[in-house]
Amino acid sequence: MKFSVPRRAAALSAVAALALAGFTGASANAAPSAVAAPDIPLANVKQHLTDLQSIASANGGNRAHGRTGYKASIDFVKAKLDAAGYTTTVQQFTSSGATGYNLIADWPGGDPNQVLMAGAHLDSVTSGAGINDNGSGSAAVLETALAVSRAGFQPTKHLRFGWWGAEELGLVGSKYYVNNLPTAERSKVTGYLNFDMIGSPNPGYFVYDDDPTIEQTFKDYFAGLGVPTEIETEGDGRSDHASFKNVGIPVGGLFTGASRVKSSAQVQKWGGTATAFDRCYHSSCDSTSNINDTALDRNSDAVAHAIWTLSAGTTTPPPGKVFENTADVSIPDNGAAVTSTVDVTGITGNAPSTLKVDVNIVHTYRGDLVVDLVAPDGSVYNVHNRSGGSADNLVQTYTVNASSEVANGAWKLRVQDRAAQDTGYINSFKLTFP
Repeated sequence: MKFSVPRRAAALSAVAALALAGFTGASANAAPSAVAAPDIPLANVKQHLTDLQSIASANGGNRAHGRTGYKASIDFVKAKLDAAGYTTTVQQFTSSGATGYNLIADWPGGDPNQVLMAGAHLDSVTSGAGINDNGSGSAAVLETALAVSRAGFQPTKHLRFGWWGAEELGLVGSKYYVNNLPTAERSKVTGYLNFDMIGSPNPGYFVYDDDPTIEQTFKDYFAGLGVPTEIETEGDGRSDHASFKNVGIPVGGLFTGASRVKSSAQVQKWGGTATAFDRCYHSSCDSTSNINDTALDRNSDAVAHAIWTLSAGTTTPPPGKVFENTADVSIPDNGAAVTSTVDVTGITGNAPSTLKVDVNIVHTYRGDLVVDLVAPDGSVYNVHNRSGGSADNLVQTYTVNASSEVANGAWKLRVQDRAAQDTGYINSFKLTFP
């Protein structure tokens, strides 16, 4: 990962941000894939990392742009994909007086007017083999592409994978790809998923907060594992997704942390130590010993989940207006109520009698929670009152007769934990107006 672009303020607000469904690009109402994503074998991903380490060791200790180790890395990945039935293209560019390479792999089939892409940068810095940065993302994307082939997966959308060169010099390879993609072809890309550093040895679990549908796809996956996530801020805009985002392509991705120090709150949340997420970031010790297997395994499976889910697609979204907030809001243990807010606009008259409220709360014990829907005028509709026994988390759709309420305005999901020794957060809150 290259840290050269000015940093966005790294503050997470507990105040919810509005996210409208029906978005540009990846469909907010994508139909579920007919085939569940397979488990991505950790052993296979780690073997790719071992092979990349061997390439670096045989080529001066690195896989950097303009060095023999990088071209050998491109050849290694290309051979795997060619054997799996992909149509591969090696794209050349020049940077810093040296030839660079991007590798593009297309899986046959799918709607050519709806293209879902996933990618990772394949180059390292000159000081080391770059096994976490970014062998980890490259290996996970490669193994997911090979899993597509093994499954004979035929989604609605066309699948394309990319491995970028010279990212460490300023996102050079991905910028070259996007800048040379005709405008008509850019418009066909419904989403780009980026994976840069997903096996950090002292990991956090960070999700890009760009396209809300892609973001929620990843957050839902980790919520299903009971793994809390945070919005990614350390490397925001500093990896190859920025090249796509800058031309209007919806983007998302995962990250496990670089040189920033893990906070005490993050240690309590994820384990590890209050040290750098990756103490070997951009160093010679970024080798195969610089990987957390659990993080690599979880993130590799998340890559596949997103590919299978988002490539299912639909060209005709269902009717209705959806307003959603996907910002995490922490729920204090046995404390005051907190709220997640959406601002409803463009609805004529009152809310319907069949207003749908979708709740996704990650919590140790759902039986401690009181959940209310608060209308713009302050009226309160209780939707969950400490029921549900000992089941963890709360993923539920409620129908609320709010026909006496004016639809437009700030609607709030209010959540209170009324017993001690629990942790959790609001993962998402959605209102659907039929």
